Amino acid sequence: MSIEVNPFIMLEGTAREAINFYQESLGAKLLFMQTVGEGPLDHDTPLSDEDKARIAHSVLRIGETTMFVADLEPGQTRQTGNGLNLCISTSEAQTSEQLYNVLKEGGQVDIELGPAYFSPAYGMVTDKFGVTFQIFTKRQQ
Repeated sequence: MSIEVNPFIMLEGTAREAINFYQESLGAKLLFMQTVGEGPLDHDTPLSDEDKARIAHSVLRIGETTMFVADLEPGQTRQTGNGLNLCISTSEAQTSEQLYNVLKEGGQVDIELGPAYFSPAYGMVTDKFGVTFQIFTKRQQ
């Protein structure tokens, strides 16, 4: 039996912008994307062009990780919390610093990037989409 757990980011109409941002900032590869309008529609509930343009589902590949990004359904609201975040592990402090700097643009610094007892460069940022990232540099063996 094989089990895989993937991060799934749900946004309120900004999924397309987030996908572009993660492609630029994290080198994400877009494997699949479908808008609400490209999927099966309920003709009893007509949608605006804006709602049809929302991202129903996307699949991104960042390194060895698959991540999903989509918009919530019209009328749903996102509840931001810090109980779930994404941890990016790198082998070099320079890479961690680059990722940290690009993700904090337009967002907020939660923990300044710097040495910690468990990592030569560790920090935490919440990006402009409200997604919290831990940036962790592995110790060299």
